[in-house]
Amino acid sequence: MGDPVWTKRSQLDYHSEFVTLRTASMEQCLRQLRLLLALNHCQEGTARRGLIVSGPPGAGKSTTLMEMARSFELSYRRRHPDRADTLPVAFVGIPPSYSPKALVRALARFLCLPVHDRMTENTITDAVCAVLCERGTRIVFIDDVHLLNTRTRPGADTSDQLKSLAERIPATFVLAGVDVETSPLLTGPRGAQLAARFKLLRTLPLLNGTKQQKLEWRYLLNEMEAALRLSHHRTGTLERHADYIHLRTGGVMASLSQLVREAAICAVLDGSQAITKKSLSGIVLDVQATKGSRPSRGSGAS
Repeated sequence: MGDPVWTKRSQLDYHSEFVTLRTASMEQCLRQLRLLLALNHCQEGTARRGLIVSGPPGAGKSTTLMEMARSFELSYRRRHPDRADTLPVAFVGIPPSYSPKALVRALARFLCLPVHDRMTENTITDAVCAVLCERGTRIVFIDDVHLLNTRTRPGADTSDQLKSLAERIPATFVLAGVDVETSPLLTGPRGAQLAARFKLLRTLPLLNGTKQQKLEWRYLLNEMEAALRLSHHRTGTLERHADYIHLRTGGVMASLSQLVREAAICAVLDGSQAITKKSLSGIVLDVQATKGSRPSRGSGAS
């Protein structure tokens, strides 16, 4: 697994970035996106359908969005090498201090459009829509939509802005957020309009109970292990400790990624060049994972 020509710095950088592994949920989202692109291809006006990726914190929603964007961008570039001026994908997150103007300003920054404080919301919106239409944008990804509380005036207005953008830009819109189905975004008359146009998929932590779930969990660990670049790491270590790793992470992709990447970085720094159960146990995970892996009273754990 190691590569003797790799420097310590390059190993650290590699494991910091690491690889994105496709889970069953991610593959399902990619399939649904391909179907929606075909469905929307010749649709005009407001008839286009969209996709919402929902789930608990850390379950891989943002990673799924980025992988969908990357996959479509690469596929488009391969199929259309002569269209360098097009922009097949746009990607933004809902600003924490959201408003209709803040949303289109975020899109303008993505497009590298000059924006100054005296510009009106309508002016920025018109410029953003014009560029996305002119450059042939096919998918608009918007993350963190759970922040939009439509029970407040800014949230309601930003939701209306989102609906307006989806009508003006001939693209498929893909949204993501924490437990969107129970958030204010899909409630009330505004929420009903969005709910009627978007299908919703949930990304969940990977389970480790049934035989099939155990196989899927171990397959993922083996794929992660194959991507390691540690000269003394023993193949099969992660699978051998699959139950322990699931206990530590709860099957949450963000926690799993942190655990393996940080253990790999420690292995580079201390010169061991290998991940062991002992090194995994020394990694301090996020609060959510730490709480989830804590044995309950009466469980018999020691």
